[in-house]
Amino acid sequence: MSSTELPGAQAAAAALAPTVSAVRVADGERLRSVSLPGIGLNIRCRPGDRTGLPPALYVHGLGGSSQNWSALMPLLSDLVDGEAVDLPGFGDSPPPDDGNYSVTGHARAVIRLLDAEERGPVHLFGNSLGGAVATRVAAVRPDLVRTLTLISPALPEWRVQRPAVPTGLLAVPGVASLFSRLTKGWTAEQRTRGVMALCYGDPAQVSDEAFRNAVAEMERRLELPYFWDAMTRSARGIVDAYTLGGQHGLWRQAERVLAPTQLVYGGRDQLVSYRMARRASAAFRDARLLTLPDAGHVAMMEYPEAVAQAFRELLDDSGGS
Repeated sequence: MSSTELPGAQAAAAALAPTVSAVRVADGERLRSVSLPGIGLNIRCRPGDRTGLPPALYVHGLGGSSQNWSALMPLLSDLVDGEAVDLPGFGDSPPPDDGNYSVTGHARAVIRLLDAEERGPVHLFGNSLGGAVATRVAAVRPDLVRTLTLISPALPEWRVQRPAVPTGLLAVPGVASLFSRLTKGWTAEQRTRGVMALCYGDPAQVSDEAFRNAVAEMERRLELPYFWDAMTRSARGIVDAYTLGGQHGLWRQAERVLAPTQLVYGGRDQLVSYRMARRASAAFRDARLLTLPDAGHVAMMEYPEAVAQAFRELLDDSGGS
């Protein structure tokens, strides 16, 4: 149900929401909001170049937002009608009422969105945490997924890379509040440079405009009273998903995915090991692999043309839309 159908509830939510800067909207994009029981979702829309194109849904990673897909979506607008979701507690989506930031909780939000709007099956994209979420959605609801494109998906690793350790430590009670106090004096620019150094294969390739936009978004996020809670609980959700075994384990669910799958891994990824590409290729039954030696953790932002071309080839291999 669209939030525009609930003017009273929307007005009440607006009255309680913190006053923060507006979310950036790129040329050709528009934002809309969706209200479902217990969650509200912000959706970034990049309509297809013509009517009747199949739908696509893009799911961002930990600490990200729908803006992470703004470079890729216009490159695919001739193929799909694109929408990127802000997961609960991220971007411009408020926290979920039940405080559930687990991988399953985020996957449930995606499923509820697709069910409520009868938009599936979609071409589903996921990066990092969003890759784990998309894997779970594709495994438990194959009827909702046409194809699956995973960019550095956060699937369990036994030997976690050293730069990823601080992110995992956020899941430890008290660490997030300690980190918040220790970094209280950091500027948004300092924080943004730190994030880019961690996520990009070569941060020097980021344009001045993209850097300014990222700093502005960081400033906006830091104004949100639930920023650290969403980060902490979602990090804990990833750690919990890594330790989950049996049929609910992410690798077991990867084996259940029926949709044609495009995997994208970066050779300079400091958060998801490049060596996991081989295991993922073996786990997903209908998988194609693109490796980008110079990419980091967010290939769709670093090399959007290469990711777009890989998706085009995925469509060709799987018989079109």
